[in-house]
Amino acid sequence: MTVTIYGIRNCDTMKKARTWLDEKGIAYAFHDYKAEGIDRAHLDRWVGELGWETVLNRAGTTFRKLDDADKQDLDAAKAIALMQAQPSMIKRPILDLGDGRLLAGFKPDVYAAAFK
Repeated sequence: MTVTIYGIRNCDTMKKARTWLDEKGIAYAFHDYKAEGIDRAHLDRWVGELGWETVLNRAGTTFRKLDDADKQDLDAAKAIALMQAQPSMIKRPILDLGDGRLLAGFKPDVYAAAFK
């Protein structure tokens, strides 16, 4: 099982998640989608499994700075287009457990349950 964590290197939540994985001795690959981008296939899968409302980080500065017109009538297709254009709008982290399961965000108890 190859675990992959997707996010942005300098994000505080990402740092907490990576520290948690390191402390538990869990090997993982890190994909920095701000530096490396993210392809449509990943976003389609994440939105399909988690819902665009979970994957799109509407609390973040990047989303809040959008014109009101860009925030109107959001749906999966529009959310995916926004996240692909500006990956910093993606919820952080997205953790792919390598077995078909995905987690969005970081909560130590949720991570602990996922790795039991």
